[in-house]
Amino acid sequence: MGFFEKLKQGLKKTKNGLIGGINSLLSGSEINDDFYDELEETLILSDIGAKTSEDIVSGLRQRVKEQKLSTPDEVRAALKEMIREMLGEDTPLDLSTVPSVILVIGVNGVGKTTAIGKLSNQLKQEGKRVLVAAADTFRAAAIEQLNVWTDRAGVEIIKHNEGSDPASVVYDALDAAKSRSADVVIIDTAGRLHNKSNLMNELAKISRIVHQKAEGCALEVLIALDATTGQNAVNQARAFNDAADITGIILTKLDSSAKGGIVISIANELKVPVKLVSVGEKIDDLQPFSAQDFVDALFENDDREE
Repeated sequence: MGFFEKLKQGLKKTKNGLIGGINSLLSGSEINDDFYDELEETLILSDIGAKTSEDIVSGLRQRVKEQKLSTPDEVRAALKEMIREMLGEDTPLDLSTVPSVILVIGVNGVGKTTAIGKLSNQLKQEGKRVLVAAADTFRAAAIEQLNVWTDRAGVEIIKHNEGSDPASVVYDALDAAKSRSADVVIIDTAGRLHNKSNLMNELAKISRIVHQKAEGCALEVLIALDATTGQNAVNQARAFNDAADITGIILTKLDSSAKGGIVISIANELKVPVKLVSVGEKIDDLQPFSAQDFVDALFENDDREE
């Protein structure tokens, strides 16, 4: 199964709820106030969120009026175009320096470690030498799990004992990156600290070390978010964004969840690009996010060719 087909499968429940509801509305309603009210409700039930749903409906009202849209196909096409625009331009990872550094953050249980393993594999397949820093030292299980994934991906890992200073792991990893001519250093971080102040201080400390040891390097700060948690994912991203300057999102577990609409909400409310999306359990199931593929998978008929 190709990646587009996996994405369609992952969005199946969202599509059934969202597009099914929209088609039902368009087939039985005039384009009036009742239609817009029901559309907003349909969007919210598809986990797009109240604010984003309101923005979509407001924008659609304006387009219908300005462009004098009247047929169901015209309104549906306008809605698809609006969502595509809301998702913004595709933004690839910035790996423009050697080494480039990717700092991965996120709460425990969202698939952060798995995403790092998949990303390591993807970059290695592109011919890059990857080194992973196991800086989530608060849980021994985190280090062990990351070690399993780096073994699977065939990349190197720098690790210390449980309870070690995370910043010291990063320091050693950046030293190793220089001596081993690594192209990319991926840093795993603790998924849960005692409070936001602790999180901010730890991330700031790691960031300082990155800039000291790899001055001028391209730095990505990616937050891993679990698509199945819906609006909680937006809240998590907002909280972490207060502690770190997030440059992108890794959306995990987009595999037949009814929460796929969260992608639209994230893009609209946080203005942070989704850069990677995971649509399965296999090591090659993490891919760069494509807004066009997303809306095509959501809106297109099931007989679309790859």
